[in-house]
Amino acid sequence: MATYLDFEQKIKFIQEDLISAQVRHDQGAVDSLTKTLDKEVAKIYKNLSDFQKLQLARHIDRPYALDYINLIMTNMYEIHGDRHFRDDAAILCYLGYIDDQKVMVIGEQKGRGTKNKLKRNFGMPHPEGYRKALRAAKLAEKFNVPVLMLVDTPGAYPGLGAEERNQSEAIARNLLELAELNTPTISIVIGEGGSGGALAIGVADKFAMMRYSVFSVISPEGCSAILWNDPSKVEAATNAMKITSSDLKDLDLIDDVIDEPLIGAHRDKEGAAAVLKEYFLTELKKLQALPAEERMEARYTKLVKPGAFSE
Repeated sequence: MATYLDFEQKIKFIQEDLISAQVRHDQGAVDSLTKTLDKEVAKIYKNLSDFQKLQLARHIDRPYALDYINLIMTNMYEIHGDRHFRDDAAILCYLGYIDDQKVMVIGEQKGRGTKNKLKRNFGMPHPEGYRKALRAAKLAEKFNVPVLMLVDTPGAYPGLGAEERNQSEAIARNLLELAELNTPTISIVIGEGGSGGALAIGVADKFAMMRYSVFSVISPEGCSAILWNDPSKVEAATNAMKITSSDLKDLDLIDDVIDEPLIGAHRDKEGAAAVLKEYFLTELKKLQALPAEERMEARYTKLVKPGAFSE
């Protein structure tokens, strides 16, 4: 059953009536309710607050990396392990095709259901996960295969074992190596982009966000706990942090905002996958048309551009 947020309750009632009309084969009611639903969706989703967008980014029905991989890829083979410690299920690496284009897709996977969430560690990768991602990216570079990275994590896992195996070094190594990777790279935030856990697969020629995704240096809960010693002030923290795709685009910290369906990827997974696929293939053609040196120089310029200093 679909899960509805507080501000989606009117949509829920209309959709339930629409389904009932479809079962009755009442075409007149179906047409009327469809128009009503479209108007209600436009009314609600065109006036979302930042906190409501955060709720959508974390929605339990929102497609995860594996959902997109299954919808847009064919003839794919999963790559396991970092060749150092173990296979981290929070990071997925698939070599396959998107249409006729061979591609390496690297994604962070949260998992659904208690058993799967535990298997995927709630989408929080260990160091071996980032090392697996880097191994897959270097393999793609060796054969001149473009890389698509799908970011969706609350953050890198902060546990004792992760720290013992050098979590910070693994993330820093990815930042360095991906910045120098000599193959076209595109990174897309599909849900929640949390801190270094997102940055570790976020360095690319093109960095984009889905319409209802978020990207931040810390979770709003963590921010409200630190600033006000009150985790309940999550909404105020969300508004202050400017973590939505539109905010980051205005600040020129991302390249593009991908227009997922207005009603949200959680209500239209196929539509969201279609626009993600179209964006990847369109931007990849532009990158492939550039000489390698020019593409690498553009990537370097983009990476050093944010921020300012004065002496």
